[in-house]
Amino acid sequence: MTATRPTPKPLMSLDDALAQLLGHATMLDGSEPVATFDADGRVLAQDLVSQLQVPPQDNSSMDGYALRCADVADLTQALPVSQRIPAGSVGTPLVPNTVARIFTGAPIPPGANAVVMQEDCDVLADGSVRLKTRPDAGQWIRRAGEDVTRGAVVLHQGQRLMPAALGMAASIGADVLQVVRRTRVALFSTGDELVMPGTVAPQDMPPGAIYNSNRFFLKALLMRLGCGVTDLGIVPDQRQATIDALRNAAEHHDVILTSGGVSVGEEDHIKPAVQSLGQLDLWQIAIKPGKPFAYGRVAKAHFIGLPGNPVSSFVTFLLLVRPFLLKLQGAADLAAKPITMTANFNWPKADRRREFLRVRRNDAGGLDLFVNQSSGVLTSAVWGDGLVDNPPGCSIAPGDVVRFIPFSELLA
Repeated sequence: MTATRPTPKPLMSLDDALAQLLGHATMLDGSEPVATFDADGRVLAQDLVSQLQVPPQDNSSMDGYALRCADVADLTQALPVSQRIPAGSVGTPLVPNTVARIFTGAPIPPGANAVVMQEDCDVLADGSVRLKTRPDAGQWIRRAGEDVTRGAVVLHQGQRLMPAALGMAASIGADVLQVVRRTRVALFSTGDELVMPGTVAPQDMPPGAIYNSNRFFLKALLMRLGCGVTDLGIVPDQRQATIDALRNAAEHHDVILTSGGVSVGEEDHIKPAVQSLGQLDLWQIAIKPGKPFAYGRVAKAHFIGLPGNPVSSFVTFLLLVRPFLLKLQGAADLAAKPITMTANFNWPKADRRREFLRVRRNDAGGLDLFVNQSSGVLTSAVWGDGLVDNPPGCSIAPGDVVRFIPFSELLA
């Protein structure tokens, strides 16, 4: 009698996997004050409300001359300079039929209603000024409150603080910002074949050994997302050692992240170790690269297991772990934003899985494809500057419009 082979479980779509993963992500408790200088990349824990207006008063957007338009009868007349107003100073009411020498950022003197930039003026020998162009009321004047009004929410809770946002906070006098506390992540690897760079010279590597590359880019990715990372090193391929590492990591961390080892082999101890301490779901996701993925809990800590192949680990982190960590931090904007671009390459063989191809923009405004798309070729991620999100069952011909996700979006 021939044994009946079990029906393979259908692969989960990326969208369904992401939805399930985000369903487990509850915003972290707690926030902390951080100096605005040091808040880059952090997530704002409460709305930031302005207590003043910006600019605080009408001011000049140019170096030039402030005047009253009605005083300019024709362009042949010259107007004397009655005062000089540098930035940081406040002028006096403008004397009729005169101009005020004014500099960028300086308050507009009472009575003036326009600024003529210095390039449009001739300064005569006696110091008076003749205009080259007739001014319009309001030109080159930045109005009080045109940037920020008093009582306005300038930055919203859940916003990731990028450099421009820090400048905005400083412009309303906020030297300290209340941000969501850092996500505490424990990072470790399993595998007796793994060797850390610097411990064994390349020429002395034993057969079957490989350098541990995944930990390096995973730690960098975590740091870019504002996480506090504890590198727990390489855990030996032993059941009890794996259980001890997981138990200790769960006590002091919000997330435990590993790559590789989540399988059913005799030397793959992550799966039974996690199950002995909590729960684990193994997902087969319909993406390429990066099909195997694991999510579970060890006590109160989230556990995420990534594929072992470096490109698979890199891509699944960007597509799944990144939005998960952002949601833990309370970030409102989770999704990377693809753009449409033209493919300058041929990808004739459609795959049943959704593919993420490593590509690079070229000088012609299109996309070139890295020749080797294997999940073990990390060179493709170094050479490329983004991913083409190719739907299942789709081939690509030169000239086709594709969805491109820049690494600048995914690595921000």
